[in-house]
Amino acid sequence: MSTSATPTAVTTWKIDPVHSIAEFRVKHMMISNVRGQFTGVAGSLVYDESNPASSRVEATVDIATIDTRDPQRDTHLKSADFFDAEKFPQMTFASSRVTRRSGGTIAVAGPLTIHGVTKEVEFVVEGPTPPVKDPWGNTRIGVTANTKINRKDFGLGWNAALEAGGVLVGEEVSISLELEFVRA
Repeated sequence: MSTSATPTAVTTWKIDPVHSIAEFRVKHMMISNVRGQFTGVAGSLVYDESNPASSRVEATVDIATIDTRDPQRDTHLKSADFFDAEKFPQMTFASSRVTRRSGGTIAVAGPLTIHGVTKEVEFVVEGPTPPVKDPWGNTRIGVTANTKINRKDFGLGWNAALEAGGVLVGEEVSISLELEFVRA
């Protein structure tokens, strides 16, 4: 009697920076959220379809590509008060654990480095989408990933007290990634 093993579908993907974005949201003056984005996203995914826990992802974000729709604020965020982009030009993430959750989501945990500080974070990931061929013959998939961090945990502590109480910038930052990958 012979048994045949099912081949493992392990594929390698590269982030398409033109169709990917890293966004963030943080409270401004304790009354509304300011949103911003980084367009300089790069990285790769090794996806094991039959065993997602064996998958891994690495990504970098170029701090210089920050855009909050206010050039003066962007300059301040790149300064030593916040990201210190000259000294720490990138944020990085590399998965160390991938876990399938009920409801179709995947938890991807690993070290996130911002401003020279590394902390373990967990992204809740939706996807990947089914593969699609684009008009140029490339195969693509997409994922959405979300997490929340405390910016002070990463050394981003600048703030200003408000006259009426409270602070100018909230501590909790919501991060949302929309990533499109091209099969390598």
